[in-house]
Amino acid sequence: MTQSGGLNGKSAIEKAREIISTYHGPRIRIMEVCGTHTHEIFRQGIRSLLSEEITLISGPGCPVCVTPVSYIDEAVMLALEKGCTILTFGDLVRVPGSDMSLQTARGEGAKVRVVYSPQDAEVYARTHPEEETVFLSVGFETTTPSSCIALEQAIADGISNFSLLCANKTMPAAYRAMMDATDAYLYPGHVCAIQGLADCRQMLDLGMSGVVAGFTPQELLTALAVIVQKTQEGKPFLVNCYPRVVTEEGSPQARALVEKYMEPCDSMWRGIGTMKDSGMDLRDAYEAYDARKKYHLPKIEGREAKGCRCGEVLQGACTPRDCPLFGRRCTPEHPVGACMVSSEGACSAFYLYDSRKEQA
Repeated sequence: MTQSGGLNGKSAIEKAREIISTYHGPRIRIMEVCGTHTHEIFRQGIRSLLSEEITLISGPGCPVCVTPVSYIDEAVMLALEKGCTILTFGDLVRVPGSDMSLQTARGEGAKVRVVYSPQDAEVYARTHPEEETVFLSVGFETTTPSSCIALEQAIADGISNFSLLCANKTMPAAYRAMMDATDAYLYPGHVCAIQGLADCRQMLDLGMSGVVAGFTPQELLTALAVIVQKTQEGKPFLVNCYPRVVTEEGSPQARALVEKYMEPCDSMWRGIGTMKDSGMDLRDAYEAYDARKKYHLPKIEGREAKGCRCGEVLQGACTPRDCPLFGRRCTPEHPVGACMVSSEGACSAFYLYDSRKEQA
């Protein structure tokens, strides 16, 4: 069953609050796949409105968090051993690798610069032809097209000192992997804006329920209330509660751009392992812009920090509070795991917004 829209009748926001706060029945497990959803639900105090029978689970929807340790090790090697200038989003700078983070590597002389988009990285490479530059391309379907735009521009500009270290991922495999951990997904609206509803429909065919949600308090409350209502009907459902942005077809242009430059590949996810065709890598025709091939990187096996439970948090197998490092050795100022570093990470959300953190 597929529907579009949300709650009608009296004030939708009032009705949504009433539904999620007064529900009494079988436990409903809802996974917020998106890290932004996790933070916004905390920040807006929505968790405090939920009845005890509704459990929110933070899933693997933070691109920095699911990026494996080995990827950070590759970036550090490119910076320290290959002499490359690393161009990256800010969150990745402090993520621990096996031996060090990019921040530590910068302290040892590595060139690590924060950029705000892949296009900024391409501009930097073009205006600094004397430097070999590598952009750390991470993210899901939402951000992958931007990396392809930067690559297309680099080709058009004829620059050869720009390459991508790809760790781009796609959500369908993660949706399937997490099915046993949840009763319904809160699907990420920005991913669905690119992909449309096709991936969600495939999950519906597998018997998995879900609602596509936006990011405002009203949109999140409405999406949660719809899940509670529809779950009580006892059959799988798919509802688009973000129709002002998400359409059935999504963005064919963005998908075509990605398909031109990238192809599916098996990909390692922190805490989950390698999942078939869950990543995107550059096609062979563009190997000159593939940092792994250009700089002949060896295969690296990363080592997780001892005691860190980020992998289990990303699987929904535990909450950040269950980790013995949370709030003690691992804080936003001194993170041990990626989930505490990222602005979309579950651990940082629990630390910043959960009033129970003092009990840790």
